Amino acid sequence: MTAAQPAPDNDWLAAHAQCILRSYRHWTGRDLIAPAVTAVEAARALYHAPIVVLSHDTSADPSFTYANLAAQRLFGRDWGQFVGLPSRLSAEPLAQAERARLLAEVARQGYAEGYSGVRITADGRRFRVLGATVWNLLDERGSCCGQAACFSAWEWL
Repeated sequence: MTAAQPAPDNDWLAAHAQCILRSYRHWTGRDLIAPAVTAVEAARALYHAPIVVLSHDTSADPSFTYANLAAQRLFGRDWGQFVGLPSRLSAEPLAQAERARLLAEVARQGYAEGYSGVRITADGRRFRVLGATVWNLLDERGSCCGQAACFSAWEWL
């Protein structure tokens, strides 16, 4: 699989990366990546980060809005296959109830750390996410505009 790289100068992409980074810092007090001088540099760094970073929107059936290169490689989907995909499809049907409980907890509390759960790749391989952080994305006014997750460890099942 060859992952399609989003245009690093895309205004929306840079703004969304800033939302992911700003919201992570808001909830955890930490930086997800080293601070960058410009929004474009931050978007590039987040896209190429060695950790998996994903986000989805706030629709009734949330769809992915972002998947960095590490996420694309792990899940076996390029940018065009990932963005717009209902995020529930990243979990097997039996794991979707667990995933829904996690997302409801994050919606109430703002974020959760240490999450582990089973996910599935595009070709059906299963893996367990280890120690993920999941957080609410906040727009410039502080309103929730989605949720994001990051993790750097997993095990194949």
